[in-house]
Amino acid sequence: MRARLSDIAQQAEVSEATVSRVLNDRPGVAPETRQAVLTALDVLGYERPARLRKRSAGLVGLVVPELDNPIFPAFAQVIESTLAQSGFTPVLCTQTPGGVTEDEYVEMLLDRQVSGIVFVSGLHADTAANHDRYRALIARPLPIVMINGYAPGIAAPFVSCDDGEATELAVAHLVALGHRRIGLITGPDRFVPVQRRVAGFRAAMTRLAGATEADLTELAELSLFGVEGGEAAAGRLIERGVTGIVCGSDLMALGAIRAARQRGMSVPGDLSVVGYDDSPLMAFTDPPLTTMRQPVTAMAVAAVRALVDEINGHAAPHSEYLFRPELVVRGSTAVVRPAGAGPTTGGPTAGGPRQQRPAPPALAVPA
Repeated sequence: MRARLSDIAQQAEVSEATVSRVLNDRPGVAPETRQAVLTALDVLGYERPARLRKRSAGLVGLVVPELDNPIFPAFAQVIESTLAQSGFTPVLCTQTPGGVTEDEYVEMLLDRQVSGIVFVSGLHADTAANHDRYRALIARPLPIVMINGYAPGIAAPFVSCDDGEATELAVAHLVALGHRRIGLITGPDRFVPVQRRVAGFRAAMTRLAGATEADLTELAELSLFGVEGGEAAAGRLIERGVTGIVCGSDLMALGAIRAARQRGMSVPGDLSVVGYDDSPLMAFTDPPLTTMRQPVTAMAVAAVRALVDEINGHAAPHSEYLFRPELVVRGSTAVVRPAGAGPTTGGPTAGGPRQQRPAPPALAVPA
């Protein structure tokens, strides 16, 4: 269908002369006006002239773990859209247990001559892995950026959430609610984020709850990431009398809530639980999950910008950028129950937030 200048001008609220300049790719048009005309073309169903079609700047690989954990699709969505805005076509590579490995994906991406690769929670976060694989990519040279995990000696930008601070903030929140016997559930200790969370937990518990070395050993449980790992670890902590649990992921926190309910306990009445990530739908669980929010959008945009700079020959600083987490308080944490009080049990709402009535105002007694 042939574009009519008058229709486009009316839709974009500009003159026909301006539309003509944009369609012929001539100078002298403000960027926002040019975009308004192109948007009008799209809205009216006209095909853009070939000279105005956005050309792909190349392929960029995006390697992420399995998508069962909602935080990884959240990262992938922002990274893909940000890459597309920069003219790059993202190639999503999803790892699954027993499936294609990270190294195999990298070989496929190299065969497709990608311009760069973004790694999310990859082997760079595993202290037991050989990181020479990344040095070999840089030596090609191929720009790479790592998200969540740090490996020294690799000349690339790293983008991470401050895991140590996140755990300290979570412990401080529970301590403010009166909890002192607080447990930690997180993943295997060979991962850098896990090591940082454990360090933050130990520092906060020592400073804020007066925990001894024996307490810290008893209160930290390393398990498999996921609901099942959280459930198993929470069961052990509940038997040791914890009143609050800080978890290394939202899925682990859901497992902890399941473990509490299986023992006839209420969350948060008998056990307060804090997750990590603030992945999608955590505001709609029962109870809504208190969690430490990773700033996914800010981290993903920073990673893409660093990669695009590297691709364009403007070397980004080869260091780690730490992003501050945010405590999101919902219904899975509450003031600690008085010592000696029995567990809260009851009907179908026993696992939900307990409604507390405000205390009546004090009466002034005349002298």
